[in-house]
Amino acid sequence: MDLHCYLARRAPDFPDTRALGHCLRAMVEAGLDQLPLPGSGRTLERFQHLADVGAHDLGLCKLYEGHTDALAIIEQLGGSPTPGSTWGMWAAEPPNARVTVWPSGHMVTLHGRKAWCSGAAVLSHGLLTAWDDQGEQQLVAVALDQPGVSITDQGWQAVGMAATGSVEVVFDGAEGQAIGNPGDYLGRPGFWQGGIGIAACWYGAARQLGEALRAQCAQRAEPHALAHLGAVDTALQAAAAMLRFSALHIDAHPQDNAELLARRARAVVEQSAEQVLRNVGRALGAGPFCKDRHFARLSADLPVFLRQSHAERDLAALGQWLADSPSEAWTL
Repeated sequence: MDLHCYLARRAPDFPDTRALGHCLRAMVEAGLDQLPLPGSGRTLERFQHLADVGAHDLGLCKLYEGHTDALAIIEQLGGSPTPGSTWGMWAAEPPNARVTVWPSGHMVTLHGRKAWCSGAAVLSHGLLTAWDDQGEQQLVAVALDQPGVSITDQGWQAVGMAATGSVEVVFDGAEGQAIGNPGDYLGRPGFWQGGIGIAACWYGAARQLGEALRAQCAQRAEPHALAHLGAVDTALQAAAAMLRFSALHIDAHPQDNAELLARRARAVVEQSAEQVLRNVGRALGAGPFCKDRHFARLSADLPVFLRQSHAERDLAALGQWLADSPSEAWTL
C-alpha cells in the first residue's frame, strides 16, 4: 500500500497521543516511513510525502516527520535503528532543560531533563541532543522503555497540536548510544536539508486549507472569494516553487552547506502559509471553523506548528547572510 492509499483510508481525526502513536506504528509496519534521504536524487519525493501527511493531519505529521528525520540522521551518521522502532527527534535546548551524558563502556548514561519531546509517551526510542563532559553537543539514541526514563505530563498545555503530547522527559541514569561524534548533528549537511522538510509539512497543511476555498469557489463564484482564492494561489505557487527548487539544489549539491537555502525556503513557506490562513478564513467565514472538523483542526494546528520557526530571529539571521553576500544574490 502506498502513502496516498493509506491516508485515504484513515480519517484525519486523532483525539489523543495514543491514537497518533497507533497510526505511526501502523505506517512503520507498512514500510511507509522509508523515505528517500535528502540529497539522494529524490529529495522532492521526500518533501511530497511530508506534505501529504501534513495535509492529512498535522499532529500525525509532527510525529511522522520527527521519526523519518531520526531515521535519516542515524543512517547519515553510520547507525542502524532497530527494525520496527518508532522515533522522536528531540533537539530543543531551552536553558532550563539540559541533558548531560557520561561514557559508560560502549554506551553513555543520561542525566537531566529534555523539553518539547513530541510523542514521547507512545514512541519506542528517542534521538536527542545532549552535552558531554567536554561541553560539546552529542547526539544520543535511547530506548524509552527502560529504568531511568520518566515521561512526564509537564510542559504541554496546547490546544493546537494538542495530540502530539510534546512533554518533558527526565533521564536519571538511563543508558543510550552515542550517534556520530560530538558536533556531528549540526555539522552534517543533512541538518539544514532536514530543516526544509519542516517547511514541506507546513505547505501540505496550507495547501489543504486552500483546497477548501477552491472547492467553494467551484460551486459558487462569489467575487470576493475568488479574489481571496487568487491570493491563496499566488502564495501556494511561491511556496511550491521554493520547495521544488530546494529539492533540486540539494540533489545537485548534496554536500553543500544548505543554511541559506533552508532559511529562505522556510521564510517563504511560512509567509505563504500565514497568507493562506488569513485569506481562507476571510473568504469562508465562521462556517468551516465550526462545522468542518478537518478544516478546524488544521486551522488550529498550523499556527502552532509554524512556530517551529523563530519568526523575526530567523529573518534576522537570513538578513545577516544577505548583508554579508555579494550584490548578485538577487540576480535573475
